[in-house]
Amino acid sequence: MSRILIAGCNGQLGHDCVATLAAHEILALDVPRIDITSAASVRSHLADFHPDAVVNCAAYTAVDKAESDAALCRAVNAEGPRVLAEACRESGAYLVHVSTDYVFDGRREPPRPWLETDTPGPATVYGQTKLEGEQAIAASGCRHAILRTAWLYGAHGKNFPKTMLRLALANPEKPLRVVADQFGCPTWSDRLARQIKTLVEQPEPPQGLFHAVALGHTTWHGFASEFLRLMDVPHTIVPCSTAEYPTPAKRPANSILEDAALAALGLCVMDDWRAALAAYVAAHRDALLAEAR
Repeated sequence: MSRILIAGCNGQLGHDCVATLAAHEILALDVPRIDITSAASVRSHLADFHPDAVVNCAAYTAVDKAESDAALCRAVNAEGPRVLAEACRESGAYLVHVSTDYVFDGRREPPRPWLETDTPGPATVYGQTKLEGEQAIAASGCRHAILRTAWLYGAHGKNFPKTMLRLALANPEKPLRVVADQFGCPTWSDRLARQIKTLVEQPEPPQGLFHAVALGHTTWHGFASEFLRLMDVPHTIVPCSTAEYPTPAKRPANSILEDAALAALGLCVMDDWRAALAAYVAAHRDALLAEAR
């Protein structure tokens, strides 16, 4: 059994990490109990709890709002990881930090995936601040694993499939226009939590940069279509282009990541996105319907 501090425990990934790592001694924290941008707050909790590992699920993830709120986004996504990393270096704790596909600009012909060895080039404030967080951790000298994930969904909080379900239930006849020219890997937060568990439970936890997404890829339209089919609810869904659905922050056209580094170590436990989505629906269909209604 290890002592594991989970920061950002109230988010969808944080919830699943708390549940998945329950066999360990867990300290689950979120604001206002912990402020990851405050060295005093972070050091106090590490000094009191003495964790073997720190899992950082805390992030500023409002991608569009970040374009006009860069200071707060940078504080949480860049300064916070730096503070955590420096505290982990001082205490000897292993840091697991969750990053994003947005560190890439997405300008690569799909289905060619992005690898850990590819040079980042973010096109948004959100992506730039997440990259700065990665760089701060790498420069800190702490033992760490940075996991880039994408298109995350789960049982807790707001996410894309929940929005699709709510709209379909509200008006099954009204066409849902969903972007069909952006490609990515829909990833269930439960499966990412299992991947984190696999890393922290290694006798010598691996260090470095890892992609951690579901296997295979689809579009937002394909994701929505498969989810609503599995939910067995009446719906009408039609494809549209990114140009027809403009947003303040530019979305990557190709967010396909390949879990090459985890696979090379024999530690990848992610499954196909369709299999994971089917398991998600099987586990949570009734709760999802109740929430959406």
